[in-house]
Amino acid sequence: MAKNLVIVESPAKAKTIENFLGKDYTVKSSLGHVMDLDSKKLSVDVEHDFEPQYQISPDKKKLVSELKKMAKAAETVWLASDEDREGEAISWHLYKALKLDEAKSKRIVFHEITKNAILHAIENPRGIDHNLVAAQQARRVLDRLVGYELSPLLWRKVKPSLSAGRVQSVAVRLIVEREEEIKKFKSVSSFRTLAQFRLTDGKDTTAFTAEYAERFKTFEEARAFIENQVNAVFEVASVEKKPGKKSPAPPFTTSTLQQEASRKLGMSVANTMRVAQRLYESGKITYMRTDSVNLSKLALAAAKAE
Repeated sequence: MAKNLVIVESPAKAKTIENFLGKDYTVKSSLGHVMDLDSKKLSVDVEHDFEPQYQISPDKKKLVSELKKMAKAAETVWLASDEDREGEAISWHLYKALKLDEAKSKRIVFHEITKNAILHAIENPRGIDHNLVAAQQARRVLDRLVGYELSPLLWRKVKPSLSAGRVQSVAVRLIVEREEEIKKFKSVSSFRTLAQFRLTDGKDTTAFTAEYAERFKTFEEARAFIENQVNAVFEVASVEKKPGKKSPAPPFTTSTLQQEASRKLGMSVANTMRVAQRLYESGKITYMRTDSVNLSKLALAAAKAE
């Protein structure tokens, strides 16, 4: 048995990471969350600070038993789930479910699956971030309280199979309110006038388009204005030159990645994240569930080398 047991979320990246770390490390996957609220009851103690009542998921009991044996035999257990609130909660639940000793367990995080990133994580372990765990716990409790309590009410009062949720119910309200604003909006038409000019200065010809500053309420007013300018003489009053700068688009965040994939490739959110997950696990991109636009040191170095 290897001295070190590393537990990641996804089996797809386990083998790659194991190759980076060598024979002293065994890398296993938790296959996501190993503990959750009991689906058959509320599982939230509303009388005692809304304490969630977690249990090992029925489909993960065998896996947890195997991981517990391996953890007991290892000198150090490295909890290497993703660095977001779900990943932090997975590490916390693994710590609890496997009954790990704090002295022999370490939490590591990385944003890309490269050898440098993995080795850097091993060299810089940290403890479990209990603030992130609390954030995930609050989300999970709210999901359960809203969905578990309101969905049955919708079934009885509105329509069977409808569901309520912490996010979806608020989103539906925003959509409805926006639709009501659209219905109440009274559109007003206006007309603008543009002219195309060509300036000749010796051999050089410059073409440009100019727009009249005022708008006209009717097409007839705009047409009459244009007809009055047929014999008019125009001159360029001034020319102002300014230095221009165009910056490249920042790296994708989760939302901008989904928007661009939908706009340019017609991909659904689920399909986009599925492809991004595979790219991440194969070491092609950094972690895709993020609002950060910071580039890794490895990416910056590679760009400078080109």
